[in-house]
Amino acid sequence: MKTFPTNFWWGAATSGPQSEGRFNKKHANVFDYHFEIEPEKFHNHVGPDVASNFYNSYKEDISMMRSIGMNSLRTSIQWSRLIDDLETNTVNKDAVDFYNNVIDTMLAEGMTPVMNLHHFDLPVELYDTYGGWESKKVVDLYVGFAEKCFELFGDRVKYWATHNEPMVVVEGEYLFQFHYPNIVDGKKAVQVAYNLNLASAKAIQAFRKLNIENAQIGTILNLTPTYAASDAPEDQEAARIAELWNNKMFLEPAVYGHFPAELEELLTKDKVLWETTDEEKDILKNNTVDFLGVNFYHPNRVKAPDVAPNSVGEWMPDRYYDAYDMPGRRVNLDRGWEIYPKALYDIAVNIKENYKNIPWYVSENGMGVSNEDRFKNTAGMIEDDYRIDFVQEHLEWLHKGIEEGSNCFGYHMWTPIDCWSWLNSYKNRYGFISNNIHTQIKTVKKSGYWFKEVTERNGLAD
Repeated sequence: MKTFPTNFWWGAATSGPQSEGRFNKKHANVFDYHFEIEPEKFHNHVGPDVASNFYNSYKEDISMMRSIGMNSLRTSIQWSRLIDDLETNTVNKDAVDFYNNVIDTMLAEGMTPVMNLHHFDLPVELYDTYGGWESKKVVDLYVGFAEKCFELFGDRVKYWATHNEPMVVVEGEYLFQFHYPNIVDGKKAVQVAYNLNLASAKAIQAFRKLNIENAQIGTILNLTPTYAASDAPEDQEAARIAELWNNKMFLEPAVYGHFPAELEELLTKDKVLWETTDEEKDILKNNTVDFLGVNFYHPNRVKAPDVAPNSVGEWMPDRYYDAYDMPGRRVNLDRGWEIYPKALYDIAVNIKENYKNIPWYVSENGMGVSNEDRFKNTAGMIEDDYRIDFVQEHLEWLHKGIEEGSNCFGYHMWTPIDCWSWLNSYKNRYGFISNNIHTQIKTVKKSGYWFKEVTERNGLAD
């Protein structure tokens, strides 16, 4: 047996905007609004209005999750659902009741609730009025929202996360046009990255002032290890800068309370460095995370750029590196992502050796596959052996990292139940549990039954 630590988290992750549906919400978030104005941009014109109906079926859904061995679940509290007046942070009673019921149901099922505060779902009014995360006013409004969450639910929720994949907000909204408002503006992107780090630190500061008993707060980062195409100096330099931007931009402030000096030097040279103050630097320094959540799907392979970085044009971080497709790589062809489980071991070692061996867990890992009905057996169950193989391989490498001393305390799959995935809608499915989005009938896949066996023995059979 490859046995995992005692009290290891076995579970999965979802989010409010991807599971709840838009039922009974006063405000639109940026994705709600984007679907309103450009439904054609979303796969098969499927938006977030219903999602997986968690708002109405949370009791049955959580019970089904527990039935496949999950002892923990991460989801998020929607700012656009909880808060009625975004300027004064008055709360919506129905939303408070809903989140109380979700938390209480998890606890009654013997599951640890992990609550995230921001999962790409900024209320669109705050973008319209202030420019969203470009504005430090929005940072402070977010902190007020976070304080309400801590006060309302902190008696039962003992694990909090400030953001999910903040780098995706930076890249999707301000660089590569896959999240509303689809801007290309490198200087704004850099300021947004800074402001998201500041928002996390300020929320942690507010959390600590409340002295909630036995509670911890962290952040969820998509750490994608960087691998150079070769040992050539120019490829190694490309990988160094890619690592600074893609990983260290959020990892260093979260754990050490400051940004990498090399990154600040580069952004200063390129005249795109963020605006900061000495007071904010102190807040960042003194409010680091208790733990890390790490989302991992695929490696990041880079090579020296084909075009010189000092070429004329809009500043973009990837002017310093180009993506590299390694010949012979394994790929999930439906999603287009390389499958490289060893990277999870490399993450474990990196955190152990370079980031204080801080407690961390795998907060997302998984594979999205389209048209899974083609894998249904005669009894109607989806036989997703490819997902079992994927998770098994990643767990084996994770176990190796834990054996070597990395302080990992859990593994969460993305996602428990097939959920709505932004512009991709329901094109690719990720869940242990399938969801017929027309009937909202949910059934356990083969991987769900396999996962239950893993959780029952707290490990993998050799």
